[in-house]
Amino acid sequence: MLRARNSAIMSKPQPGHGPKDPDSATRAENPEEELSTEERRISLRVKVPAEDGTAVVEMTGPAVPENGLQSFGDRVLAALEQHADGAAEAARLMIAALRERDWDGDDVLADQFDALLGSSAMPDLRPLPVDLDELAGILEGDPMYGGGRVDLATGEVWPAPAVDYAREIGQEDEDESDDPDKWLWVHCEGSRDGYRDMELFIGTVRDPGRADRLEIAISGRGAFRRFKDVLARWPGELDRWYAFSAERQRGRARAWLADAGYYVRKGLRPS
Repeated sequence: MLRARNSAIMSKPQPGHGPKDPDSATRAENPEEELSTEERRISLRVKVPAEDGTAVVEMTGPAVPENGLQSFGDRVLAALEQHADGAAEAARLMIAALRERDWDGDDVLADQFDALLGSSAMPDLRPLPVDLDELAGILEGDPMYGGGRVDLATGEVWPAPAVDYAREIGQEDEDESDDPDKWLWVHCEGSRDGYRDMELFIGTVRDPGRADRLEIAISGRGAFRRFKDVLARWPGELDRWYAFSAERQRGRARAWLADAGYYVRKGLRPS
């Protein structure tokens, strides 16, 4: 059996409360290591496609995972469509968390949950089994190398270099490449949103010294490389950044997809 787990939620600092034990100073120096152990958790079993047919994935994680609402949300959607035990309760928790956070794409995912629970009509969007992480990879970044297309039948993401190569070797002609009934074209939107993510992340760093170093790192050219180099000094913060960045990118990809007239539909159709 495959098993997927989400990381625990970071506990939030309580302003106005001083250290209560000898380890408090250590935790203050390493705030990313301070985790909550009292959060509600959910456990779901969901069927997913596999090379030899289907597999059952057991998912256990926080009811409202930090920096994981978008990724865990897709799993809860699959569980809800399959009428898995606990899926409806998990969906309601996700809806509340998504509405409160209100990042790009959160409203799209929450609307999908609402529709499946019967609380509202299904959005007028077409299903597409696309990988949001792969879509985000061609949607953002360097415009010289970004962009591409999505196969509307399979959801496969083709980066622009792969499209160019297919044309060069005669695998397809331009008419086939430009067929709007077969492909959804993606224009790279650059790195502006990625830079904004760094700014927002710095605002979540609880150690003032670390935050100051990161503010300096993102000034001028080469900001992304310097930012990661500085974060590498603190593995816990670096891991948190990767999760934060991936979550933001997935949400933007979901929002972009909705604007294009589609929603993500993974997993199997309910029997």
